[in-house]
Amino acid sequence: MKSLFKTVVLITIFSFLTRLLGFVFRIILSRVVGAESVGLYQVASSVFMVLMTVIASGLPLIISRMTASYHANNQKKREASLISVALVYATICSILLCGVVLVFKNVFAKLLTNEGCILILIIMLPSLVFSAVYSVFRGALWGRGNYFALCVTEFYEQLVRIILGVLVISSTYSAMKNAINIGWTMTLACFLSMIYVVLLFFYYGGKMGRLKKQEFKPLLRQSSPITLMRVVGSFAQPLIAFIIPARLRAIGYTSSQAMSLYGVAVGMTMPLLFIPTTIIGSLSTALVPDISTAVAQNNHRHIQERVSSSVFFALFISSMFVPVFIGMGEQIGLFLYNNIMSGTLLQSAGWVLIPLGLTNITSALLNSLGLEQRSFINFMFGGIVMFISMWFLPTLIGINALVWGLGLNYLVVCILNFILIKRHIKSDLKLTKKILKIIFLIIPCSALTSFVVSLAEYVLPLFFTLMLGGVTGVASFLLLASVLNLFDLRAFVVLTKKRLNLPKFKLKKKKV
Repeated sequence: MKSLFKTVVLITIFSFLTRLLGFVFRIILSRVVGAESVGLYQVASSVFMVLMTVIASGLPLIISRMTASYHANNQKKREASLISVALVYATICSILLCGVVLVFKNVFAKLLTNEGCILILIIMLPSLVFSAVYSVFRGALWGRGNYFALCVTEFYEQLVRIILGVLVISSTYSAMKNAINIGWTMTLACFLSMIYVVLLFFYYGGKMGRLKKQEFKPLLRQSSPITLMRVVGSFAQPLIAFIIPARLRAIGYTSSQAMSLYGVAVGMTMPLLFIPTTIIGSLSTALVPDISTAVAQNNHRHIQERVSSSVFFALFISSMFVPVFIGMGEQIGLFLYNNIMSGTLLQSAGWVLIPLGLTNITSALLNSLGLEQRSFINFMFGGIVMFISMWFLPTLIGINALVWGLGLNYLVVCILNFILIKRHIKSDLKLTKKILKIIFLIIPCSALTSFVVSLAEYVLPLFFTLMLGGVTGVASFLLLASVLNLFDLRAFVVLTKKRLNLPKFKLKKKKV
């Protein structure tokens, strides 16, 4: 079994490349089609993601957990039967969801508030079926520990979207036409990704078996809480897409201005906040089979060590990016999107990285520990706080209400998750002092980054200014963290040299 370190590095590299392609695509969209087209697509996409979540959220995770268990115990027939049962279940659910949208098309059109958005949604509907098949085989690859194949499929899908997007969008098209074409790129990319992951599954020795009812009940019982939580979370997206523009219009913005601001916030600024989760998400992916196995073996010591180290890792990585975003947010927005507003929002949202990262890792830990239902309750409390904030705050801070609503949501959820994890593993994570020290570090590092960038702007091009500012923010954070004994810089360098020797992954057929 590969070490957790190498697994995280592998997933991080591919996740970084995948997200980098995603950022490139968003930059292309913002520069070619403009904020209005992005906003129109985001409104339709927010509803589409609710439907997508039903079939592609809890299912892959539970398939991976069950597959890992069967594979470890050499239960080949049960593993093959599980894939067949999951495939039939996911496909039927996806077809039914497509039918619901088509039958109640008028209702969805009113929900989207824009006549053209319903057409975009219908264009993307086939993606539900393609993604249903994709999620089943992806979960099987995940459970068997085939992280290389898992990463390649995600990278492939993003690459296809960019290629198709470049071919079908144009600055000469109307905002609606470009938004429709973006929808087509989603459908075609999902279809090609489905074909690719199915081929990989069978190439690596995967098999399908007979349909057995005994595999359906545990699959449905375990996946339902996760699916329900993420479905409710997906419902939040269209509600946000309705509330924020509506509240902005209520304080004097025109419909076009409100939609453009929403497009800037969601399409340009928010994706940048998820950069640290590229690394944290890699750890979360690797932890699911690792901790699930430890739970099955009643290895409490291993669980406690993994939980404590993982939470601190997520805290440290998230905090390291905060000085960079706060210190030079405007310059980042100007460089990437030629839009200062996106950078201003990024500066005000820098603090959100910390609760976002902690929520990401603690939610993954709760799922691995089998506490999906309790995690859902925590999620609901955070959602209530978020919607209250987004309804009342726009009159005070405008579009920044979106940032603060999300931040308060993550803050509430991560605190509740901490309490639940500590009670379950019966161990004190001892993170309070570390959190206070890290917050103390962020203030001077952010100020130093801002100072360096403000001076560099007078003598350096914007790209080199950003490079200098990024190095300043990260380096100062690491040095001060080392001084406060939060991070052993020398040990990290030595460890990296020893362990960062990734094996060469070859597409060699594995024997079952």
